[in-house]
Amino acid sequence: MKKPVIPFLVVNPKSYLYGEKSLALAKAADAAAEKYGLTIFFTCPFADIRLIKANTKNVIVTAQHMESLKPGRGMGHVLPESLKEAGAGATFLNHAENPMTLAELSKTIQRAKELDIMTIVCADSVVEGQAVAEFAPDILLCEPTDLIGTGKTADDSYTIEVCERISKINPDVAIMIASGVTTAEDCYKVVKLGADGTGATSGILKAPDPAVRVAEMAAAIVKAYNEKKAEA
Repeated sequence: MKKPVIPFLVVNPKSYLYGEKSLALAKAADAAAEKYGLTIFFTCPFADIRLIKANTKNVIVTAQHMESLKPGRGMGHVLPESLKEAGAGATFLNHAENPMTLAELSKTIQRAKELDIMTIVCADSVVEGQAVAEFAPDILLCEPTDLIGTGKTADDSYTIEVCERISKINPDVAIMIASGVTTAEDCYKVVKLGADGTGATSGILKAPDPAVRVAEMAAAIVKAYNEKKAEA
């Protein structure tokens, strides 16, 4: 397994945006990805995946959830093949708002690998992150659940510890730190501390101009990553 192209930014409007408003922000993220040359994952409701895929070139359209279901019976579930055909290139798994059992998480990561869908898997502690790293997701989002949406980032020692421990278990897993990330400065900081990427919801959507905030975050991530490489 290879790491996703790094550095990266996850623009994650959750269910605050849909339809044309979601597409408008996706187009702004698409322009930022092209301008700054970084990977941008754009999450959207399932019903908007095909719309956004058809109208963007550079972002990786990302589903908010997926299941290990195979074609056949399964009314109301999230079929991996349907996400892939609609244009999803990645999916979130085990988010605090949609947790999974470890057994289902493991099976779903394997289904994603079969279909070449990248996985962004959430863990709410260093210990859980170490366990999830054994499943070899593409990206491990390790964030304290109680900081989500607060605007307060985890302290530096947490970020450093996560990056060191996860890298020892599986160096091919890209590491994302995102809880409380609000500004471009927050993005710069977590990448300089060792993360491969970051992302935001409220930090983008509550900005005076969300499109501008995405561009600012993209620029900050690339700057931090390039500085980190130069110092290595």
